[in-house]
Amino acid sequence: MVKTKPLKPPYPFPRNFAWGVATAAPQIEGAARADGKGESIWDRFARRPGAVRGRATLDVACDHYHRFETDLALMARLGVKHYRFSLAWPRIHPEGGLRVNQRGVDFYHRLLDACERHGIEPWATFYHWDLPQALEARGGWTERATVDAFARYAQTVTRAFGRRVRRWFTLNEIPTFIGHGYRLGVHAPGRREAPAVVAQAFHHALLAHGHAVAAVREFGGAKARVGLAHDLLVPIPVTETPADIAAAQSELAARNAHLLGPLFHGRYDGALLRRRGQARPRVQAGDLALIAQPVDFLGLNIYSGDFVRASRRGRAEILPWPPQYPTAGLDWLRLAPQSIYWALRHCHSLYRPRELYITENGAGYDEPARVPGEFPDLHRRDYLRNHLLHVQRAVAEGLPCRGYFAWSFLDNFEWAEGYAKRFGLVHVDYATQRRTPKLSANWYAQVIRENRLL
Repeated sequence: MVKTKPLKPPYPFPRNFAWGVATAAPQIEGAARADGKGESIWDRFARRPGAVRGRATLDVACDHYHRFETDLALMARLGVKHYRFSLAWPRIHPEGGLRVNQRGVDFYHRLLDACERHGIEPWATFYHWDLPQALEARGGWTERATVDAFARYAQTVTRAFGRRVRRWFTLNEIPTFIGHGYRLGVHAPGRREAPAVVAQAFHHALLAHGHAVAAVREFGGAKARVGLAHDLLVPIPVTETPADIAAAQSELAARNAHLLGPLFHGRYDGALLRRRGQARPRVQAGDLALIAQPVDFLGLNIYSGDFVRASRRGRAEILPWPPQYPTAGLDWLRLAPQSIYWALRHCHSLYRPRELYITENGAGYDEPARVPGEFPDLHRRDYLRNHLLHVQRAVAEGLPCRGYFAWSFLDNFEWAEGYAKRFGLVHVDYATQRRTPKLSANWYAQVIRENRLL
C-alpha cells in the first residue's frame, strides 16, 4: 500500500472573508399597500397586460414584511453572517417628496433589530429598482428632479439608520434598471426612449449615487463604508495570453465608459462612448465631482459573460454562442463561471477600487421534485461552486475581493419572469409561504462554516 500525506484543506478563503446572501425589497417584502407604503413603478408595471409572466404582482411576494423574523432566524441557522437587503423608497417616501412615512422607517428598525439579535451584519442598498410611481409620473430617471428627490431620500435614510448600518450600497444595477426600463421597455416603467434621453437617465442615476455617498459621509458615522452595486456582462479572454487579455479588458472599459468611467475617473471618455455607440449626456457644473467622490468598495453582480479574442487590430472580437451552449435556466444566463474571475481582475486593473465584493451571483433554475427535507438542486450547487472556484483563484492571486453574497436567499418575484424562475437557496411555497432550504443552501452553509470551497 502506498502511503500518502494528508492533504491540506483545498480552496481556503481569508479568515475575515464576508459570506452573505442578498435580497431586494420589491422582490420579497410584499405588503405592497401596507402601513402607508406608496405605489412603485413595479407595482404599476406588473398590472400592465403582458408585462409580467403569469400576471404576477408584488402584492404578497414572499411576505417578508411580516415574516422577516423567521427569515432572519433561518439565515442564522444556516450560518449566514452578512445580509444584503434593500430599503423600499416608496415605503419611506411614499410620493417621493418631503413626507416621511414613519411606519416604513419603523419597519426597517425592526428588521435591523432582528439582524442584531441573530448576529447578522446588515448591508443596506438605497435603491433596488422600486422608484415611487409619483416620481415616474413626472418623468422618472429622465428628469433631474428625480435626483433631487433621491438626495432627500438618502438623507432621510442615513439619518434614520446611520448608527445601525455600517455598510451601504447606493444603487443596484444601473445598466439594468435604466437600460431595460427606459431603453428596451421590458422592465418598469416600460419606456423606449431615444439614445440621448437614455444617456441622460444614466447620468441622473450616477448623480443619485453621488448624493448617496455624500449622505453616508455626512450621517453614517466614522465607520460607515459605501459603494455601488454594478452588474457586468464580462468579456472573458478565450486564451490567457497578453493579446486576448488586453482585448477583453479594453472591451470592458468600453462597455462601462458611461458608468464606471465617470465614477472612478471623473470624466466621460468620448472615444469609448463613440466606440459603443453611446451618447454623451448633458453635464452641469459640479456633476462629475459629485459622481467621482471616492468610494470604499465596488460591488459586482456577476451572472455570465461572453468570450472574446484579439482581432488583427487588437480590439475585442466577440465570439458567437453555439446553439447548444448550456444556460443556467434563462436564455441570457449562459454558463461562463470564468466571468467572475475576470470581472474582479479587469475592474481591479482598470479602476483600482479599494475593495471588491461579489454582491450577487446565482442561477434561476426550475426546481426538481422535493425529497424529504429539501430540494436537491444540484444544478444550482454546481453553478455556485464553479463560480466560487474562480473567486478563490482571484483571492489567492491577491485581488482585493473581500466577500461574496449569493443571490438569492429566497425564491422571489423575478421581475418580468414573475414567479416562474427561482433563484433562491431557500424554496418558497407561494401558496403557504413555507420555507424549505434546498441542497444548495445546506452546501453553502457548510462552505461558510469551514471557510473553504467544498
